[in-house]
Amino acid sequence: MQQYILLNPGPVNVSARVQQALVRGDLCHREEEFSDLLVAIRSKLLRAFAPDGYTAVVVSGSGTLAVEAMVSSALPDGKKLLVINNGVYGDRMRQMAEAHRIPVEELTYGWTEPPNVDQIESTLSLDPTIAAVALVHHETTTGLLSPAAEIGAVVRRAGRLFLLDAVSSLGGDDLDVACDAVDLCACTANKCVQGQPGVSFVLVRNETMNAMRAYPRHSLYLHLPLHWEAQERRSVPFTPAIPAWYALDAALDELLEETPAGRVARYRAAAQLLRDGFADLGLEFLLPPALRSNSLTSLLLPHAASYRGLHDGLKQRGFVIYEGQGKLQTEVFRVANMGHLTSADFQRFLGALKDTLSGERE
Repeated sequence: MQQYILLNPGPVNVSARVQQALVRGDLCHREEEFSDLLVAIRSKLLRAFAPDGYTAVVVSGSGTLAVEAMVSSALPDGKKLLVINNGVYGDRMRQMAEAHRIPVEELTYGWTEPPNVDQIESTLSLDPTIAAVALVHHETTTGLLSPAAEIGAVVRRAGRLFLLDAVSSLGGDDLDVACDAVDLCACTANKCVQGQPGVSFVLVRNETMNAMRAYPRHSLYLHLPLHWEAQERRSVPFTPAIPAWYALDAALDELLEETPAGRVARYRAAAQLLRDGFADLGLEFLLPPALRSNSLTSLLLPHAASYRGLHDGLKQRGFVIYEGQGKLQTEVFRVANMGHLTSADFQRFLGALKDTLSGERE
């Protein structure tokens, strides 16, 4: 089977070490070997991302599951969630809250527009029934990176909880969960962490978890305190996706060896290499440099090119890119630089892109 360089924002190419972890053999999740794996993963997550004052909850499922578990577990009855919406995934958090009958306020911005920090602060000061603020750190809709540190500081001053969807930013962009006042942070294995799909996690401030244990459940499977209480006993409440957990364990070993700061620096350098190449090809960027993440670039489709032709031409050459979402579907294409990839991979992609665009323009 042909192997592709995946330039979509997850799942990503992983190392041979992570791939090999998938074939370690069958295991019952009620045996001590799985308990040891669970403890190791939780410990490594905290070492990598939140060494002091946090706990880690690991769940089987996509990043969306982790985000929904975070949203549905974090608020007491009758309190509102303020959702910051400037893309598909911010809107998805609104939908999650509404599905769980959680009252929602919403601040909506254009998809190429960062949130207005002063407006968030004003909204919180005017409505004491808002208990938490939910933000997508990196909107892969466009590649826009929102100012988590600034918003976290405002939320902390207001005495509310800060819920962060860091599904496509943790490990790839600068984020200090504690310093940025994040109370709950959702992420997945199969993006910047460079693991396999099927397992995700939420980092939770200890005081927040203790408070959440008293809140009524909005869901059985998605109730974070249920998973946490079992994991504190070296167990899980439901059958996990064990091979993906093994792969996450291996991916975390790689991350700790590279160091989180080293991973961020590598992604930043890869994005710059690609963006220099895109500029040389005369492509136009959707976002200005100050708003771009380290791991995804949105580009305007050239007038003479179609997304389908561009995608198919690149796939024939061994590369997979991503189309735009929603109202941008016919206007942009997206190139991610997540995963176990090298500068040589990106240079080869730029050559393939040049050839494909030349064919599209003929």
